[in-house]
Amino acid sequence: MPDREVKTIRQLIYFQYAKIIAKSAFGPDAKHTSYGFIKKTFHDFLNDEKHWSDILREDKQFIQSEKKCIYCSSEKDLSWDHIVPKALSINERCETCDRIQGVHNLIWACKKCNSEKGTKGLYHYYREKNPDDPKYYDHIPMLLEKKYLKTIYYCHTCNGTIDRADFGDHQISVLDLDIVLR
Repeated sequence: MPDREVKTIRQLIYFQYAKIIAKSAFGPDAKHTSYGFIKKTFHDFLNDEKHWSDILREDKQFIQSEKKCIYCSSEKDLSWDHIVPKALSINERCETCDRIQGVHNLIWACKKCNSEKGTKGLYHYYREKNPDDPKYYDHIPMLLEKKYLKTIYYCHTCNGTIDRADFGDHQISVLDLDIVLR
């Protein structure tokens, strides 16, 4: 469950991204030691006072990183994996959408992880990988999550769900970010 102020998909994406920025600046315990920073960054995104970098930044980080599976760190049997499944079919534009079909949505994955992830959303996949950990989303590598958030933001915008607040269970969670993939 995110901060109680988070009510919509847009807000959830901004909040998750603010946590990544804090983790990058203050370390893995930033949620506990720098919550004020997270809230300020979240509000800056909401108020259009802060903007995330173009996804090209993550693409450069990806190119500079070691060639290994983003999910398990294996260096064997690697192939390209679309973070947001390329089979996404919100509408007819998905088949040619550069955000889905292009390089911005690609990472390295071993065949085992690629197969296990299949067409699942990132948060559902990590919940499945870490079923006993209520904070399964903390296991997602920052680079992977940043690329996912930037891509899924546009999918929700295209789907008309970016400002949606209720998905039937009356509480928003990171799993709701994957809703456009079903």
